[in-house]
Order: sequence, then structure tokens, then C-alpha cells
Amino acid sequence: MSPKGTPTLRPAANFNAAEDGAALRAAMKGFGTNEQAIIDILTARTNAQRQEIARFFTTEYGRDLIEDLKSELGGHFEDVIVALVRTPEDYLCKQLHKAMEGAGTNEHTLIEILCSRSNSEVQDLVTAYERLYDRPLAEHMCGETSGHFRRLLTLIVTTGADAKKPVNKEAAVAQAIELHNAGEGKLGTDEEVFNRILAHESFEQLRLIFEEYKNVSGRTIQQAIRDELSGDLKEAIGTIVECVQNPAAYFAERLHKAIAGAGTDDETMIRIIVSRSEVDLGDIKQEYERLYEKTLESAVKGECSGDYKRTLLALIGGP
Repeated sequence: MSPKGTPTLRPAANFNAAEDGAALRAAMKGFGTNEQAIIDILTARTNAQRQEIARFFTTEYGRDLIEDLKSELGGHFEDVIVALVRTPEDYLCKQLHKAMEGAGTNEHTLIEILCSRSNSEVQDLVTAYERLYDRPLAEHMCGETSGHFRRLLTLIVTTGADAKKPVNKEAAVAQAIELHNAGEGKLGTDEEVFNRILAHESFEQLRLIFEEYKNVSGRTIQQAIRDELSGDLKEAIGTIVECVQNPAAYFAERLHKAIAGAGTDDETMIRIIVSRSEVDLGDIKQEYERLYEKTLESAVKGECSGDYKRTLLALIGGP
């Protein structure tokens, strides 16, 4: 999302998919599994490199790397290793599908995935979702969400921002005024205006709109959202605002809630660490320490154990 993000994971030098594939096969063949070898290889390769290893595995051995890993591993260790081997789009689509299947909907997961990403990233997910489930993402979401929240998510996945459109200062002033008039400037709130502007405009344009909002209102857009919106819509629009202004802080807060709450939300912890490792996990680590006065590594160490802990720490870049 942010071109200036600091990843914790970069392409391995002198990468050889055949050597890695053979080493993984050896780690899983016969009696017992060499978990450390699996961790050492998969946490030190980018997703593109892991895809090459998976293709070699199929070509050379006629086997599916993910299926082999699933048959050898278990628990959260299996979850994080399998997440690493899936393509980023397939992994996040499976997370979206899981959030909507069965009794109840996990709105927090939908918000985290769809409201934190640029339009081109969301469109990649829309394409992958239909390939995986033979069903449009928007259609599935419509059956699982409601009201203004459903409308916002639908706008994000069906129309989205035009990333090629240049930022426009004059338009930003007009849009800031429109947002003010739809919220703080009237009795009641016109949620449709918030939805339309926040779903349609690029993050760069939104950044300008939020700056202008302060000039128009004398208050920040965050203050307006806190006072004018409620429920899932408030969380979703608040997420867009945070990810426009400081995505690393948003993900640090999500990780803290996943780790510090009653019981660990392992799924969220795995999803953020895996999906941000090549994007901005370095920045998220810094924000985590700034906000909570402890390192992300120490927080993870306190919640996890064994091979699962070793895998997460390797991705975070911890000892």
C-alpha cells in the first residue's frame, strides 16, 4: 500500500527452487518431520520464491506442497506455514470466505482486509475470490452484511478508486466541505456521502481531503467520524482514515488487540504478520513499540510457543 513501507522479508539471494524443494521433501519424508528445516526455508523466501518452490514440488514429485505440509504439521504452526505457501490473494480470499461462512460474520476481518488496501489490491482479491468460489465477492458480502456498512463494502469491491486519476486540490476542498455538510454541519448524518467519497477516492486524494477537512471544520476527520457514525460503518471508515494516514499504526493496534485480549486471536496475528512481512512489517514493529512500550517480538514470545513461535519470530525478524 505505502510505497515507502519497510518489509522484514526480502528475496533470498542465490535462490534455488530445486534445492529448496528437495530440502522440504527430505524434511517431510520418512519417520518424523524436520520442522526447523521447513521454518528456515519458508520464512526466508518471498512469496514469489515460495510459489517457484511449490511449482518445482509439483513438477518434480507430482505432489502438492500445501497438502504435504498439512499432512505433516498441525495446529497454529500448520496455519502459519500454509499461509506462507498460498499466494497472497488466495490466502486473503480464504480469510474473507471464512469470515462470512457459518453462523455469524466476522466484520472485523472484512474491514481489516478490504478497508486497508488500495483499489488495485482489492480488485486482485475480487478476481481471486470468484476464481476460488465461483461466486462474486460482492454478492457473498451482500448476504452477510447490512445497511450503510454493506453499502460501503459493496462500493469498495465493485467501483473503487481510480488510481490513475491525479490528486486534485480544488476537488479535495469541495469534498471536505461535502463531508462536513453531511456530518458535523447538519442535524443527523448523511452516511451515503461518507461512503461515496471514502470508497471512490484514492488514498492520495483522501489524504488531501482530510487535510482540507481540518481547515473547513477546525476538527480532524477522526473526531467527526467518532461523533457522527456508529457500529461497523464507524469502524470501517475509521480504518480507511487510519490506513490513509498511518497504516503501520493501524496494524500495530490490530496486533495488540489480537495479542493482549482475553485469549490470543491467532488468526488475526498470523494474517497480519504473514501478509505485511513483504510490505511494511518493519514499520509496524516500530509503531508497536512506540504505542505499547514493548517490542512486538516480546509480545509474540509471551503468547506463542514451539515451532509456531519460531516461525512468527523469524518473519518479524526477531531473535
